[in-house]
Amino acid sequence: MSIWETLSWTEDGQEHRVRWRSENGTPAPKRVVVADDQMKADTAFRLACEGTALLWRGDYHNARQLLSAMKRRAARKPPRPGSTPTETFHLHRQAQSRHARVLGMLVVPVDDGHAVALRRSPDVRSACIEAYGPAEEPYVVALRELLGVIGAHEWSRRGVPVPALGDRIYPRYGVFSPVRGEYVDLVARAPLPSAASAFDIGTGTGVLAALLARRGVRRVVATDQSTSALACARENLARLGLADRVEVLEADLFPPGRAPLTVCNPPWVPGRPTSPIEYAVYDQGSRMLRGFLAGLSGHLLPGGEGWLILSDIAERLGLRSRAELLELIKGAGLRVVARLDTQPAHPRSRDTDDPLHAARASEVTSLWRLAPAPVSTAG
Repeated sequence: MSIWETLSWTEDGQEHRVRWRSENGTPAPKRVVVADDQMKADTAFRLACEGTALLWRGDYHNARQLLSAMKRRAARKPPRPGSTPTETFHLHRQAQSRHARVLGMLVVPVDDGHAVALRRSPDVRSACIEAYGPAEEPYVVALRELLGVIGAHEWSRRGVPVPALGDRIYPRYGVFSPVRGEYVDLVARAPLPSAASAFDIGTGTGVLAALLARRGVRRVVATDQSTSALACARENLARLGLADRVEVLEADLFPPGRAPLTVCNPPWVPGRPTSPIEYAVYDQGSRMLRGFLAGLSGHLLPGGEGWLILSDIAERLGLRSRAELLELIKGAGLRVVARLDTQPAHPRSRDTDDPLHAARASEVTSLWRLAPAPVSTAG
């Protein structure tokens, strides 16, 4: 969510105050110095580590180069490996948080209408409107966040090819992109219990709802809580010519009613998200996973199935055991009908410099076919 605070600084003997924008909720820095093309990377990095923001007044492209130089300096001290995979994961997350905090100290001024007030700055108005909405007053934002907004806009403009769909999906800023296609492939090959209808819980870009419709499901109801995701899904489904077969609803998990198939791809890692995009990766307290399992039986028609798409990365990091997952399934009055497995082929699974490489290299993504367990009549 956006945090609107005020950033204050002194420049040319005058006090200045302007809006501070941060999509991940980072507070406005308390100390600010004005920086330009003369600032050395070592000085910038030291100030940023001390918690001093650098308000850039130089050339836009030089600011990008400075940010890259600061990133290289931050990477010189990688987190030490932990004694267990769980400790390694937490140390890695702490290091990521520190790096994000330091790199977020290089900030740029943006005029009303989303015009970056720097020499040779690109036109980012379309990207910022897509991510933030209209801007009627100036603000200051971390260059790192602005680059993320620009990158997301490029994804939304070019789209992501989804082979199982035979088409492209166009993500929005803050909506998880289906770049890891293995989970989509699982949904493409699992046997449908019925082609009458289906629910897609936490639809995101709408990719799984679209795939179910392309597989012949006559009516799909897709839900999400994120306004960005809802808009993104509707745009994708309209572009694919499926808007008449897929209804997109705002809901916390399930829509009203029952269906013979309910699909859910919850965040795979128990943990606290720290940015909008991380809500698709981290499920604090396994809330979405638990909610889906607990409510599934009450939203299935007789003979129906729930498809839970989940990686075992949390198990390999010691964040949740297979026994805990099976107990959640059993405790929800469900049984496992079958399971389809696949191994990811994304680049990070082959990156030996990644502190979590061992877990990623052996990771398995599964589609769990679940159904209500038979009610015991004993006793």
